[in-house]
Amino acid sequence: MKRDPKDILLVTGMSGAGKSTVLRTLEDLGWEVVDNLPLLLLDRLLNAPLPEGFERSAQPLALGIGARTRDFDPERIVERIKQLREVHGYDIGTLFLDCAGNELERRYSETRRRHPLALDRPASDGIARERELLSPLRGWANRLIDTTSLTANELAQQVRATFSGEQLGERLGEPTLSVMSFGFARGLPRTADLVFDMRFLRNPHWVPELRPGTGLDADVSAYIAQDPTYDAALAQIEALLLLLLPRYRAEGKSYVTIALGCTGGRHRSVHVAQRIAARLRAEGFSPTVAHRDLAAAPQDSLEGVRDGTPDEIRDDGARVA
Repeated sequence: MKRDPKDILLVTGMSGAGKSTVLRTLEDLGWEVVDNLPLLLLDRLLNAPLPEGFERSAQPLALGIGARTRDFDPERIVERIKQLREVHGYDIGTLFLDCAGNELERRYSETRRRHPLALDRPASDGIARERELLSPLRGWANRLIDTTSLTANELAQQVRATFSGEQLGERLGEPTLSVMSFGFARGLPRTADLVFDMRFLRNPHWVPELRPGTGLDADVSAYIAQDPTYDAALAQIEALLLLLLPRYRAEGKSYVTIALGCTGGRHRSVHVAQRIAARLRAEGFSPTVAHRDLAAAPQDSLEGVRDGTPDEIRDDGARVA
């Protein structure tokens, strides 16, 4: 039986950004996985018969490629992807794994491995060279995961959420839509396309019984939704997104990340991200949801203000010495 995979996913990106974790996770999900396949052997793989007794001709296929792959040429790879999609009709997508340079340096230092493009030089040289080399693939990719702040387990969870069996009916060539919550105190997300600031909403952090909870809890969500500006503001944000997202798709944008931020990234932004994602699903979109700072411990020093009043002002109006 000829191989005729329904879905093909090209997995590439910066060395050390988590490609092996992604491929192992996809294999656990039932994907056929081939790593470091030279481009000249791709046709042979796609035309090869399945093993005897193997009947899942529509099994999705993941191909791992990177700087270690023989005859690696990003521009040729992009052209080959176009050909597979437009001429041969394959449903093919590209996942690019990115990571900040300083984090990649830390990972190489901890593992004492050499960067494949800097065997006799500092890892930073190889990282810079590889980032330039991969720029055509990064620009072409229709899925991007930044692993800078992700553990291997968190990356695997994100892959399972995106590429589980329930997702395989979606075409890999469609734009990828992500909704993310984050805390401004811990920095802006590097991959955000649209950023909305939720710090105008009442802050559950300053309610002792709500502080340990998160925006996923019903009592925290109810408290946030009682803010007098909540309904009007969220309605306008949702209307803006529903106006913009079809335009992004029409312009050929491969991925869109909507980032909702509050101070600590545990309450308001998490709740609003869940609401926004639910509304988008109701409108026919298929966003993935990530809460970057959900696991962070609550800290008064990060929150800065209490319902609009500086921390050093007590409830009775007296200034704390």
